[in-house]
Amino acid sequence: MSWAAAPVRSSLSLARRMEGPVQIALRSRLQRALAPSHLEVVNESGRHAVPAGSETHFRVVVVSRSFEGLPLVQRHRLVHSSVQDLLASDVHALSIHAKTPEQWAERPRVDPSPPCLGGSKHDPLGPGKRTPP
Repeated sequence: MSWAAAPVRSSLSLARRMEGPVQIALRSRLQRALAPSHLEVVNESGRHAVPAGSETHFRVVVVSRSFEGLPLVQRHRLVHSSVQDLLASDVHALSIHAKTPEQWAERPRVDPSPPCLGGSKHDPLGPGKRTPP
């Protein structure tokens, strides 16, 4: 009996089915505004001090011709402007990797996000904690 590896497409489909409404909205707005050739929208909320199932912390990797000739700050502004309403309401943190197709072809990956060290999860004197007597 021969076992074939499952196609990548099926695992992507499964991941997309598991996306929540905020993640879906982020993806939709970025696709519409920037017509990316590559787009990743990753919910990193589970790595932060928020309730399970939250959609508050995201990392996006956007590869678009719209970024050609623009400095990084202007690329980030384009991303921000396309999801402005979500940043004002649902999204607390957005990590942006904005690349041109040429940059992506040279290095088609981004480094993983660092672990969360902020908030009440790791800070004994953080939000909601009492100062020692």
